[in-house]
Amino acid sequence: MWTERILRHRRLVMLGWLVLAIVGGALAPKAIDRLSYEFSFPGQPAYEANLKIQDTFGGGGGNVDPVVVTVTLPEGRSFTDPGVRDELAAAFGRLQRPGWRVASPLDVADPAPFIRDRTAFALVYPPFTPGPGPYAAALPQLEGALAGVTVAGAQPLVTGVDPLNESGGGSDRPIIVEIALGAGGALVVLALAFGSVLALVPLLMAAVAITTTFLLVLALTAGVDVSFIVQYLVGLIGLGVAIDYALLLIMRWREERANGADNEQAVRTAMATAGRAVVFSGVTVAISLLALVVLPLPFLRSVGLGGLLIPLVSVLVAMTLLPALLASVGPRLEWPRRRPPKTESRAWLSVGRFVVRHRWVSAVLATAALVVLALPVFGLRLGSPELAAIAGGDSPAAVGYRNLVDAGAVGALRPVELVTTDPAAAASLDQVEGVWTVVTPNGPGWVEGDQRLLPVLLTDDPATPAGAETVERVRAAATGEVGGTAAQDADAVEAIYGDSWWVLALVVVITFALLARALRSIWLPIKALLLNVVSIAAAYGLTVWIWQDGHGSEALFGTESSGSITVWVPIAAFSFLFGLSMDYEVFILSRIREGHDAGLSTDEATIHGIGYTGRLVTSAALILVLAFIALSTVPVVDVKIFATTLALGIALDATIVRGVLTPALVAAFGRVNWWWPGKRQTHS
Repeated sequence: MWTERILRHRRLVMLGWLVLAIVGGALAPKAIDRLSYEFSFPGQPAYEANLKIQDTFGGGGGNVDPVVVTVTLPEGRSFTDPGVRDELAAAFGRLQRPGWRVASPLDVADPAPFIRDRTAFALVYPPFTPGPGPYAAALPQLEGALAGVTVAGAQPLVTGVDPLNESGGGSDRPIIVEIALGAGGALVVLALAFGSVLALVPLLMAAVAITTTFLLVLALTAGVDVSFIVQYLVGLIGLGVAIDYALLLIMRWREERANGADNEQAVRTAMATAGRAVVFSGVTVAISLLALVVLPLPFLRSVGLGGLLIPLVSVLVAMTLLPALLASVGPRLEWPRRRPPKTESRAWLSVGRFVVRHRWVSAVLATAALVVLALPVFGLRLGSPELAAIAGGDSPAAVGYRNLVDAGAVGALRPVELVTTDPAAAASLDQVEGVWTVVTPNGPGWVEGDQRLLPVLLTDDPATPAGAETVERVRAAATGEVGGTAAQDADAVEAIYGDSWWVLALVVVITFALLARALRSIWLPIKALLLNVVSIAAAYGLTVWIWQDGHGSEALFGTESSGSITVWVPIAAFSFLFGLSMDYEVFILSRIREGHDAGLSTDEATIHGIGYTGRLVTSAALILVLAFIALSTVPVVDVKIFATTLALGIALDATIVRGVLTPALVAAFGRVNWWWPGKRQTHS
């Protein structure tokens, strides 16, 4: 009934999608401009302390780290040289502006902590603005104030977390760059798969789905803050998912035409078979994102909502625009191909026969490989990337960072911030192990009534294990409210993962119910869920090995080890990988189920199911992996780690899991695969 209506009104369907795509494309920049860069954790102590710092003391600070101005003297010079102190005072005096909080050797009773051998520094907290660079407005003013200034011939350098992120280059690069990279790789794969103009059709479906989803994201921003991460999910996951769904339908349409069906009948059959798998796959991806939508964290909820839109829109495009287009001009798009395409892949038939013949050996070896790959996950550390991971290159910010490291003052970049009314708080915290010094500035913006704001500088980068332990000791010993980004990182772990187990359980139960109904089997969805867990664990393990442990991050990304995995990455990666991986499982099992229902034995259905879907899954997975490689070019370490996890997860899933484990286990369990309450089994 659905397909008949689409075919009857095909011109209207195509016109409607054309209008949506044009409007969505025109308004996409507006949607992107309205995205939020805030990571909020309502109710968590550090986040609430950070809000208090901003409301009470103004300027930067709290959940935005300070800018650090450093001066490193040439070899042989010292701050005790005649006139050098006066030049330093003149340079740091230029940092004072209305509404800016500054802590420098000029603003404290004891300047010794701010002067380390040949390096002196000042903490600067300008007002910040929402956006990719919170100090984007203040940094040009600061650099302008220091232009032409020298201290003993040395130029002051501006560094800090925000300047280091800015110096990575391209932080404001438009998302269209990544989409173009991903689309270019996809076009190559599609051209090899189709050998005709038809290769452009999945890309057209993706373009319509992406632009339409940006239109929905714009509507979503009217009611909630939507994270900037959503633009990458829509642009690149959307590219992969929309192409995957189009591939599945087009491949089945071609197969039916090659078997002698006329064009419209081929469309109807493709919609009745592959279309059903597409719907269940899209709904499964959307349900997996419930893990993010129901978490009580605004930025993750928005990632879930935004991410949920793209598979649903992609399904709608595949189930409406694609059949209308194929019915209208499909055969003409086969140019210049002359021969009917093969319906089965000889290579994948051979793989299927080999795996089925050696089912238990294949299953054991594949499982062992995944377990080995997953082992590093037991050393997983959650937090922000270490400063060294964002301080590559020779920019002034990176040079300033290295000067601070050499001077033993790396803790200046990410202070813990204490709001207190206790006059003895500074002296007390000075005794805590791992605390380098507690700054007690006397300048404007540091005292409000009986409340004082104290930056606590640590000996180590708080993203390192030693630094993180110091943060916890400071929180335990402090008399007051402890804020800063380092303290907020610790709260983020509890906020995201403290009660997430029930959310994941809910997603698993709903997915099981859907797959059981779609496949009319109890064991097949259980197997699919178990394989997903193993596959995702292996992806996590490899990500930890590459990024946290630093085996390849420099070679692959030109970035030092992150030292930890960004707090939100595992839960977000789980939500997307769980659904995306299930796509391939549904594609393969649906075809195996179809063969079994047609009278084939389990072994025969498995071999032919892999033969029919192997090339499809390989092509679809390769396109997604290329999209995630494009995502990894975004010059933000958090996004690179996320992209790495997704790319590894899809690659492992499409090879070891779906290419070996799935057919091996289906063949191994024979009749058990097809058990369904109340249904009588007739053959194996």
